[in-house]
Amino acid sequence: MKQAETGKKAWRNDAYSKVTGQAEYCDDLKVHGMAHAVPVYSSEVHAEIISIETEEARSFPGVLSVITAGDIPGEIRYGQIYKDYHMLADDRIRFNGDVIAIVVAQKREQAVAAAKLVRLNAKPLPPLLDPEEALKDGASLVHEDHIFEGKSCNITNHHKIRRGNVSAAFKECDFVIERKFNTQYIEHSYLEPESGLCIPRYDGVMEVMGSMQHPFSTRRFVAAILGAKLSDVEVRSVAVGGGFGGKDDTAALVCARAALAAKILNKPVKMTYDREWSFRESYKRHPYIIYYKMGIKNGKIHAAEVKIIADSGAYCSVTPWVTWRSTVQCCGPYEVEHVHCDTYGVYTNNVFTGAMRGFGSPQLNFAIEQLVDIAAEKLGISPVEFRKQNMLRQGSTTITGQVLDTHTVSLDQVFEETLKRMDYESKLAKCSRGRADENSDELYGTGLALSYRGMSLGAEGMDFNSAIINVQPDGSILLEAAIHENGQGAESAFILIAAGELGTSVDRIRYRQPSTSNIPDGGTTVASRGTIMGGGAVVTATRELKRKLAMALCCRLSCNPGDIRFFNDRIYGKTDDVFLTYEQAVHEMYLQQEIPYAFGVFKAPKVSWDEETGKGNAYFTWVYGCQAVELTVNRKTGKVKLLNMTAAHEVGRAINMPMILGQIYGGMAMGAGYGLMEEVKVKDGIIQNTNFNTYKIPRAADLPEMQAIVIENGDPLSPSGAKGIGEPANELMAPAIANAVYNATGIRYYSSPLKITVENENNNK
Repeated sequence: MKQAETGKKAWRNDAYSKVTGQAEYCDDLKVHGMAHAVPVYSSEVHAEIISIETEEARSFPGVLSVITAGDIPGEIRYGQIYKDYHMLADDRIRFNGDVIAIVVAQKREQAVAAAKLVRLNAKPLPPLLDPEEALKDGASLVHEDHIFEGKSCNITNHHKIRRGNVSAAFKECDFVIERKFNTQYIEHSYLEPESGLCIPRYDGVMEVMGSMQHPFSTRRFVAAILGAKLSDVEVRSVAVGGGFGGKDDTAALVCARAALAAKILNKPVKMTYDREWSFRESYKRHPYIIYYKMGIKNGKIHAAEVKIIADSGAYCSVTPWVTWRSTVQCCGPYEVEHVHCDTYGVYTNNVFTGAMRGFGSPQLNFAIEQLVDIAAEKLGISPVEFRKQNMLRQGSTTITGQVLDTHTVSLDQVFEETLKRMDYESKLAKCSRGRADENSDELYGTGLALSYRGMSLGAEGMDFNSAIINVQPDGSILLEAAIHENGQGAESAFILIAAGELGTSVDRIRYRQPSTSNIPDGGTTVASRGTIMGGGAVVTATRELKRKLAMALCCRLSCNPGDIRFFNDRIYGKTDDVFLTYEQAVHEMYLQQEIPYAFGVFKAPKVSWDEETGKGNAYFTWVYGCQAVELTVNRKTGKVKLLNMTAAHEVGRAINMPMILGQIYGGMAMGAGYGLMEEVKVKDGIIQNTNFNTYKIPRAADLPEMQAIVIENGDPLSPSGAKGIGEPANELMAPAIANAVYNATGIRYYSSPLKITVENENNNK
């Protein structure tokens, strides 16, 4: 166990370029002869397209083309799971963010002005905006050709867990709690809006650069719209100004549309979104409706019945993957013998939803961690004691039947460290519960939340990754892994891992600018899989390189291959006085006609899943976290003031400790926004707050002192020993705040963000 080393120097390979402003983001790029493209939207939410009039826009000064769906040479519809997203609307408007045309002009301002001249003739249709209504038999269909389980309907997916006998188990319980929870749409709020620059090359390849999360996903979208082979599209990475899961589908669509324009005009085209366009069109975190029934027997969670309805919006995106994680983790980090869960993704005419940091767990944790506190109060015991009685431990069996015995189950460690650092139990006894001091309007409360999280993709996808390491003739090293750098520090982590394996300084290693033509597809940067999967591939590649070096150099170093050691930026034989520099070692290899190059693949250990019963080893390893908060609530205004936030997370082996701390602090800040203020407000299918003057995120002044505790238990199934922290850090603060607000006010809130009305009658318990 190891607490955070706050004094350790941070290291980033891209730090200097970013803090000095030298790093080039997509919209910074300029190419000779470049044109500018902008999207055209309509005012409709749901409508049948009759015609799109473009003549007036085409005649506007500077306009080079106005492109509609009829101009697409390839596929109009595409998507990661279902090919249901109309990259340009052709038959219907299915949500208010559908793009009906692209205007391309010599200057961006010309394209923006001309876009207002495009006219849509359409027949308005009644919008379907309630996901529960969309589930009903006879509901109007968002996609008339969509078939699920043999029938036309609005269901994108249905995940299940069937464990034990829930009906019989509830009859055995001492009491049963039933609650309904609602969570909201969340905007990713990355600083840089979507941008793509596409260049038709002389060799027939469409070169794409963009603010994207996954170059290979972008390549698939671009190839689909162009009707091109994947080998005819090369996607290159540039600096990304934030993503948090939000720059996959939408960013790929922006690049695909720019590529379409570039293909038609045979010239470079850039498309950069305004903030309002990004808010309007980009996918959000799913709003959930959660019906939860929990039965308690002898102080234990004996049974749980859960129904989850996720609003997928107009398109599927990755809803089945997001909601699968929600299903697997629907009872939180607790042992529950009897579980019945049904999770539905549902089409509506709302803005579509997809991946966001947490990927289906923030919504469920908001419900579960409040229910645990409710159950403890009904039992008349501390929520700390109730969690200790029910939490997963070494060798425990999860609700899917997976035995947690292949790694260190550290839930008790993160819990105890948080309790100790916060002096939590003594502070819990001081909570106001709606009764303020006579001389103060401030109600004091503290709350916490626990989680466990399956690492990487799990049984929802095939999970593997690759890395390339290439030593140059002068001993310098090129490194690349099939994980995309979105600003989270993945490249830095990979360099540190490689340097550690090879015994070199980080200055010797240069991370190569990635391209889809350099390395095989390793999957998107989601599910906190960057360090565990990409880092695992780096370890595999470096160990293969070390094997090659040892075989080639053993004679020169007068030892067996197994005696060779790598440290102090040198390669040693059996004794420390016999060594080669990397420069000498590479020279020796070339003399032997051996190439100091290695390709490594890390394949995730096998997992399993039965879709009908929800049974199996869902993930090959797990991480554990606990977050707690102290706050006050003004009993007259309802204003919440955060006093302190503390987090303890187990990360496997820490690779870059200061970066881990940054992830935890950022995760707590985002979690606070989720719990207290962030909400995409939708009225009649139209987003009302499309910029940061009306969409509120936490400011520095809204956040308190934060402390992070990092616990290390090297994972035996991870080649580097590391796991991850990006998403786990963002899934706990909202329920911790909800519990703290209850302990302050005595009022329980079941919807996020919390809208506090402390002067109302206490009828919400």
